[in-house]
Amino acid sequence: MTKLSRALRCALLPLLCLPALADEAAIRKNLAERLQLSKIDEINKSPIPGLYEVRVGSDIFYTDEQANHLLQGQLFDTKQRKNLTEERIEKLTAINPKELPLADAMVVVRGNGQRKLYVFEDPNCGYCKHFEKDLEKINNVTVYTYLYPILGPDSTDKSRNIWCARDKNKAWQDWMLRGVNPPNATCDVSAITRTLDIGRKYKITGTPTLIFANGTRVPGALKGEDIEKALVDASKTPS
Repeated sequence: MTKLSRALRCALLPLLCLPALADEAAIRKNLAERLQLSKIDEINKSPIPGLYEVRVGSDIFYTDEQANHLLQGQLFDTKQRKNLTEERIEKLTAINPKELPLADAMVVVRGNGQRKLYVFEDPNCGYCKHFEKDLEKINNVTVYTYLYPILGPDSTDKSRNIWCARDKNKAWQDWMLRGVNPPNATCDVSAITRTLDIGRKYKITGTPTLIFANGTRVPGALKGEDIEKALVDASKTPS
């Protein structure tokens, strides 16, 4: 059977193409029985014949048509010099900034503010403090900072005190850049609760987590030059 005739038969008689569905059923059944891997979100054919991509949340695995072997690692296209696994994960973990409530963030505008950056940070995160120092070097950007206290009760207290301060941005920068503790304060902190809910929804497990205007999500701190590069790249990509 030629490739053309098979394609025509699949188009005219879809039942002839059932083996692919049978493979998916076998993969789900065998992984559930053998590895208790039952929460599989998606199974797709990979670019390699006989190799299937298995997606569990934002985790990617690879297996054969009977799930006799399971791989976790990076799949590269050597001709195009692309990391296919990395590209797939970036797409899966992207967050549409339009879904983020801007009123729940602290906002700083530098220069013309045309470029946008959204950051989830914990006040007790050491990497966040280094990131804030590098972020000071970036101009022509609007930064939306979401308080995301996930490192313990003290993070919750500091986030409340910063959010309830008369000048949120000053209290945040005084603490993150100069080590000045925010004074005790109380107010409505439902914004922080909503941020925690968003973090759980999108499985944000570490801080800082950066989100750029094109939806690209970067877990972890970036150096100043890398922040600048990512902002430039995001501006070239339709949001």
